[in-house]
Amino acid sequence: MEATSIVFYIILFLVFVGVASSFVTVKQGTIVVITVFGKYRRILAPGLNFKIPFIENVYSKISIQNRSVELEFQAVTFDQANVYFKAMLLYSVLDQSEEAIKNVAFKFVDERNLMQALIRTVEGSIRAFVATKRQSEVLILRRDIVEHVKDQLDTILEGWGYHLQDLQLNDITFDDVIMKSMSQVVASNNLKAAAENEGQALLITKTKAAEADGNAIKISAEAERQAAQLRGQGIALFREEVAKGMTTAAKEMQGANMDTSVILFTMWTESIKHFAENSNGNVIFLDGSTAGMEHTMKEMMALNLLQSDKVKK
Repeated sequence: MEATSIVFYIILFLVFVGVASSFVTVKQGTIVVITVFGKYRRILAPGLNFKIPFIENVYSKISIQNRSVELEFQAVTFDQANVYFKAMLLYSVLDQSEEAIKNVAFKFVDERNLMQALIRTVEGSIRAFVATKRQSEVLILRRDIVEHVKDQLDTILEGWGYHLQDLQLNDITFDDVIMKSMSQVVASNNLKAAAENEGQALLITKTKAAEADGNAIKISAEAERQAAQLRGQGIALFREEVAKGMTTAAKEMQGANMDTSVILFTMWTESIKHFAENSNGNVIFLDGSTAGMEHTMKEMMALNLLQSDKVKK
């Protein structure tokens, strides 16, 4: 009777264990791989799932969420300069298809071997690319390096069941000697650019000043020309009006049977009066004697006759 009870309890325990192990809860963002006696059977999606107890076994739980890893490594350029990289690698399972999950579950022994292969592959791809470039080109080829790595790794990672989401080169540095020389080159280029800019500014300033002086001279010359022209026109108008007045006076005096030489005498006396009023301290010597005045009048009359003959001709 006791043996029967023991067997009953054993069977009851096995049934309880079998029922309890028949239900598998899979978390969100996780895929469960099921095997039967070590052979792949199927995958379980997130949620509550049922499996055959004692036959189907949970082989592994695979996260389909994004994963990241930081890398630090060294490369050598074409001109033998050491380049030090700090990078962040972002990757994930390719998709939730059965084939991709099988590759993730069975391609590598464990996670450590996967990470080692992934890191070495990324480093090898970057080193191969940098080895073809010069030290001065590396800093400006950050995007090209990332694109090169993605092109090289996409096919390889797909075979492993993974996909490279992003590669960020956070820091690219060189040896201290190279960094100092690069700083000196940048500083010298800045000084050169500053000197060129200063020279251009000075040239522009002097050019503008010369243009301003030239324009000022042109304006002054034009103003002087216009002033001289106006002065000439004024003198011509003055002479014209004097000639008209003298002609009119001469006609009136001839009509009155008067000697026209009186006009010359009046002009001579008016001239002396003008000299006295506007001389500003200058000294003018004139012969004020009767003989001197008579001699001056004869000369003025002779000049008047000469001008009259020219007008008649």
